[in-house]
Amino acid sequence: MDTKSKLHVGLLFGGNSSEHDVSKRSAHNIYDAMDKDRYDVSLFLLTRDGFVLSDEASRRVFDGEDELEVAAEEQTKVDAANPLAPIWNLSQAKNIDVFFPIIHGNLGEDGTIQGLFRLLKKPFVGSGVLASAVSFDKDMTKQVLTAHGIRNTKYLVLTPENRADFDYATVQAKLGDNVFIKPANQGSSVGIHKAGNEQEFEDGIEDAFRYDFKVLVEQTIDGPEEVEISILGNEKPLASKLGAIRVPKSDVFYDYNNKFVDASGVTFEVPVTLPEDLTKEITEMGLQTYAALGLKGMARIDYLVSKDGVPYVGEVNTLPGFTNISLYPQLWQATGISYEDLIDRLISYAMNEFNYQDELAYDFIPLDDNSAASTYKPKN
Repeated sequence: MDTKSKLHVGLLFGGNSSEHDVSKRSAHNIYDAMDKDRYDVSLFLLTRDGFVLSDEASRRVFDGEDELEVAAEEQTKVDAANPLAPIWNLSQAKNIDVFFPIIHGNLGEDGTIQGLFRLLKKPFVGSGVLASAVSFDKDMTKQVLTAHGIRNTKYLVLTPENRADFDYATVQAKLGDNVFIKPANQGSSVGIHKAGNEQEFEDGIEDAFRYDFKVLVEQTIDGPEEVEISILGNEKPLASKLGAIRVPKSDVFYDYNNKFVDASGVTFEVPVTLPEDLTKEITEMGLQTYAALGLKGMARIDYLVSKDGVPYVGEVNTLPGFTNISLYPQLWQATGISYEDLIDRLISYAMNEFNYQDELAYDFIPLDDNSAASTYKPKN
């Protein structure tokens, strides 16, 4: 294939969150799955301290060299006094057709990197600035879901300003004896605790405030399983088959170690067989959630199912993992879409969304001036 006919993809990974190494593993898998006859791929590793490595340096880290040593060497090549020094290596972006960000958590899923792509005027895989930011903030997500009548768990929001108003007894009266404590803007079970007494509550709140100034306290749904669904697409998204996660009774919940380090004690049932009406309800809730939040490209949505078979939307992940044990690609493989096809579709959705948004005018156009105005065309 002629090199000029290939799409040049910028694969951006790493980041400063707790999921830095997870992102690197996801990026490895995505890179390996990409058809090199269709794509030229440039790698951009965002270090923990926020410095974007060049393609050459990123490949060195990919090949096993120490990231800190490579980053230290790279930073000597850039004028440190330049305020754009941390992202200077993205100057290669002028040759890139589309970005594929796979930065999990902070900076990647909160709308930050999406804003940078907007400034660069480049297509990118995944949701835009607003949808990413709202979906990353668990409080804002719940507010949108509630406004659209989509069932989610009851919760309270604690901040440094109102912290004194919420002791365990007050929370217990509103949400029950057992609660989950979560930083509003954090992923992968970091800073999350289950509390069933005053001491556990106080300790959990103290730890959660290390990660965010807004902390959610949620009711506990006592049920047999956590159910997952993958969504793919833009205006007319597809929903995958469902999967279930079963954590050993010795574990409190599906934590960071279970997700990314050692899943040997966790049972994944992909796909999972649930009652037909429950499967239909969860699928419809997933598509409704995707639309309500304005998501594009992809998302994995987590549910809690009560003992009496009532599903609650738990969390929404706009840039889910692509590691060997990640559920997003597993669910699509179980549905009939291969890992390679999944990557192709995500890139295609990114290009389509960019071209569609590019038809909008951002400056004032008089109503009688038809020369610069595009005609409204509903998307298929």
